[in-house]
Amino acid sequence: MTTTTCARRFVPADFDPSDWAQVEPLFDRLDAREMASADALEAWLHDLDELQSVLGEYAARCYIDMTCHTDDPEIERRYLQVVEQIEPRCEPRWQRLKQRYLQSPHRTSFDRSLYAVFDRHTAAEVELFRAENVPLQTELTTLDQQYDKICGAMTVRFRGEELTLPQMARFQEEPDRELRREAWEAVASRRLQDREAVETIFEQMLHLRRRVADNAGLEDYRAYAWKSRARFDYTPEDCLRFHDAVARAVVPLRDRLDERRRRALGVPVLRPWDLAVDPTNRPPLRPFDTTEALCQGVETIFCRLDPDFAREFARLRSRGALDVESRKGKAPGGYQYTLDEIREPFIFMNAAGVQRDVETLLHEGGHALHAAATRTLPLRLYRHAPFEFCEVASMAMEHLGRPHLDVFYSAEDADRAARKHLEDVIALLPWIAIVDAFQHWLYTHPGHGREDRRDVWVSLLDRFYHRLDWQGWVPARDVMWQRQGHLFGTPFYYIEYAIAQLGALQIWLQAKQDPKGAIANYRRALGLGGSRPLPELFEAADIRFDFSERTLVPLMDAVEQELSSREYVATHPRCSV
Repeated sequence: MTTTTCARRFVPADFDPSDWAQVEPLFDRLDAREMASADALEAWLHDLDELQSVLGEYAARCYIDMTCHTDDPEIERRYLQVVEQIEPRCEPRWQRLKQRYLQSPHRTSFDRSLYAVFDRHTAAEVELFRAENVPLQTELTTLDQQYDKICGAMTVRFRGEELTLPQMARFQEEPDRELRREAWEAVASRRLQDREAVETIFEQMLHLRRRVADNAGLEDYRAYAWKSRARFDYTPEDCLRFHDAVARAVVPLRDRLDERRRRALGVPVLRPWDLAVDPTNRPPLRPFDTTEALCQGVETIFCRLDPDFAREFARLRSRGALDVESRKGKAPGGYQYTLDEIREPFIFMNAAGVQRDVETLLHEGGHALHAAATRTLPLRLYRHAPFEFCEVASMAMEHLGRPHLDVFYSAEDADRAARKHLEDVIALLPWIAIVDAFQHWLYTHPGHGREDRRDVWVSLLDRFYHRLDWQGWVPARDVMWQRQGHLFGTPFYYIEYAIAQLGALQIWLQAKQDPKGAIANYRRALGLGGSRPLPELFEAADIRFDFSERTLVPLMDAVEQELSSREYVATHPRCSV
């Protein structure tokens, strides 16, 4: 990954972020500076913001390296040095500087339309901070790195090849049911080998998070998470009502689709290895042979949507800021990480040659476009929108890109891929409800045991998920939650996907009526970054911030209608990047 350096005015050009002896004097200088006017306070704030960006980018690069190479001892050492030596020392210094900002009398003369969100967020961080939680957060980050390392080392010897678990996913699309079963069981068996180690890590995390909440004087970790995630615009009770709405409005639709699948496959019951194959047993969709073809195809889709989108994606590729292939030693999953100082995105994923890879790169590409749209905003906080809207940027891009899948397929296969994507949306919402409800229970029932955790997990699967036959593989069902990395590294970060999916579906419906208008709304909202409250960001995209049954029901009706009647055929202008 190539690097560029933006002009600095406060942090020295030869600054080493890994050396506390160089970091500490910069905090001292900021803490000692007098702010005798509003202009002086604003200049001070931008210097603080520059230091945050430089240190944040260094930490981001260490994290990216670690997830790309979980088996490299030197990379692991650098990452843990940031986590264990630099960030814990920074936390109380950030707290002191934020307090100075909030206490300044000159702050009242700032333009409230520019600083209101910043002030609200900063005040919440100051209120929540406890020095005794810093080492606990360090322990949690280290445990999450251990989880990533365990998952990154998981491979399966299958039919003469050593394959990563993401690479094994492609076998689930094969018409040969026996092959699917064999592949699924190989992966499940491999995960079960590390069941005890992963469970132990999670129990340590639960204990530490209970202490974090106690130190902050809060009733439980859920209350802590709400404050730390700056959830000003909805409550835990709203999430519980969403779970109920999914049970009423989405699960019956999912059940109807599953029953159609069962009948089409001609099987008495659905087994876990029957969920990804084409219901009519057509050959699996294989959209690309190489990761270069994947990247080029997604760039072409961006070009069709908006030439500026394609130019941003081409810029990202030219910087070498994508790591897309799956390999041994690489952490699972996918993400987009913004490098704060150079104000550029980086994309990480694990491609295995399946249709979901196309959707994932469109998704992470949407995040990257969001990062690019905020590049000129003056405050680091505003270059990072609330997660609930960040995911609108990414999920909407999946929907906007869906009519253009002929880049990868024939017309017939593009229709298959588009239908599968919509079916996956219907499957995703109950899964979000399961994961989110599980977290609500986990953190409001301190002291529970493993059996309690298992029973709640199974009850949630029974309520929301597949009516599958797990015969012979009940232990694998019981630990399905262990594959959800959010539970380990970013607790309570999951409901955002549901909130955003409902926003993204609204953008999709806009695009069906007015493609150019939908893109304009999308771009306008992305350009605001995090500078407005969450409901105003949705409003800027001409969509509603609401994840109740009122919004869910008509959107599910629209998706079901699309699955029943829509033909995915589109014509596109020529475009060059």
